[in-house]
Amino acid sequence: MPTTQENLKSAFAGESQAYQKYVAFAKKAEKDGFANIAKLFRTTAEAERIHAEGHLGASDGIKSTAENLEVAIGGETYEHNEMYPPMYEQAVAEGHKAKRMFGYAVEAEKVHAALYRIALEAARKGEDITETEIWLCP
Repeated sequence: MPTTQENLKSAFAGESQAYQKYVAFAKKAEKDGFANIAKLFRTTAEAERIHAEGHLGASDGIKSTAENLEVAIGGETYEHNEMYPPMYEQAVAEGHKAKRMFGYAVEAEKVHAALYRIALEAARKGEDITETEIWLCP
């Protein structure tokens, strides 16, 4: 039987995935001309985000800003060093269109980790970052 901590981790993952799916579904519904169905998906997505954040908090997954940055650096570094490269290689070998997204992800995660390192250095000094313009992947 899983521990409560394992259940919280699983619940966080499930709610986080539901949030992302429902946001994507809302965009599709909107594109297809279903404004109210899109609203339903967006509202439910926000509820799932609230659930996920609650599970993360209950599992003591939200710490100081510096500690959160360290966790973020670890995650982004894992993604660009270990997670995405074999996914990219497999997609290339299969000729799958996902190779483009996996390739972009490797590069984006490197940038994210670097930005978080800059932020961590600032946070450790009790300062905020000076960057006011932060770019988002298209």
